[in-house]
Amino acid sequence: MNYTVQNIVDIIMDAVPQGIRQDTVDTIKCGDVNMQVSGIVSTFTATMDVIRKTESLGANFIITHEPTYYDHRDEVEKWLKDDPVVSRKRKLLVKNNIAVWRFHDNWHRYNPDGILTGMAHKLGWEEYQGAVNQQLFVQDQITLKQLAEELKKTFGLKTIRVIGRPEHKIKQIGLTVGAYGGEYQVKFLSKHSDVDTLVCGETVEWQTGEYIRDATLQGREISLIILGHVLSEQEGMNYLVEWLKPKVPDLPIHYVAVPDLFTFL
Repeated sequence: MNYTVQNIVDIIMDAVPQGIRQDTVDTIKCGDVNMQVSGIVSTFTATMDVIRKTESLGANFIITHEPTYYDHRDEVEKWLKDDPVVSRKRKLLVKNNIAVWRFHDNWHRYNPDGILTGMAHKLGWEEYQGAVNQQLFVQDQITLKQLAEELKKTFGLKTIRVIGRPEHKIKQIGLTVGAYGGEYQVKFLSKHSDVDTLVCGETVEWQTGEYIRDATLQGREISLIILGHVLSEQEGMNYLVEWLKPKVPDLPIHYVAVPDLFTFL
C-alpha cells in the first residue's frame, strides 16, 4: 500500500483518543502532505545529522518530538528572520524532499503517555509505575548514589547532576521528563509529599532547586537527579516505532537516536 504524509498523520491521530488537531504544535513543519512516503524516521529532534541519516536510509518523512526551528511553535521567523542556521536547515530538508511532522502534544496525551512508556521500558521500571499517576514509581528502597549509578549505566554517562546526600534512602520516585518547568516541578513535589526523589529532564535551579534545598532543611529530605531533556524523553520516540509498525506494516520505520547535547571535559 502507498501512503502519503497525510495518510500517516491521520493513522496516528485516529489512534489517539481525544487527540487534538487545533491549537497544537503537532503540525507539518516542512514538505507536502500529499507526498508519497518511502520510509519514516522517528526521532527526538530533527537535527542536521538526523536529516542526513534520513536521506541515507531512503526515508523521506521525519516524525520529531521537539521543534525543528528552535521555537515551540516553529514560528522562528517572528524573532529570527533570515537567520543562516535556519535557512541552511530548511534548504537541506527541501533538497532531500523530506517532510517533517511534530508529534508532541498528542503523544503525551496518549494513554499511557508514549514518552513515559518508552522511558519506563528503557529504565526497566514498568512494574514500579503507578496505574493512576504514570509519573510516580514505587520500588524497593535504594540510595541516591545507587539510583544515580543505575541511571549512569543505563544511559552511558560518566557523570550525572544531583541534589542530595548520596546516602539518602529512596523508595518513591517522581519522573518529570522534558522541560515541564520549575513551577510544575515544585507543584508536583508539593502535591506528592511521599516522593523521595525527582528524576527530571531540565529544571529551573532558582525554583525547583531552592524548593528542594529549603524542604530538606525543614526536615523533608528530597533529592533531585537531572537527566537532561534529550535523555529524559527520546526513548519515547524509540517506542513510537514499535507502536506504529503494526499500523503501517509494509512501510520501513526507523528510530534515529540523538546524542546528548553535553559532553564533559
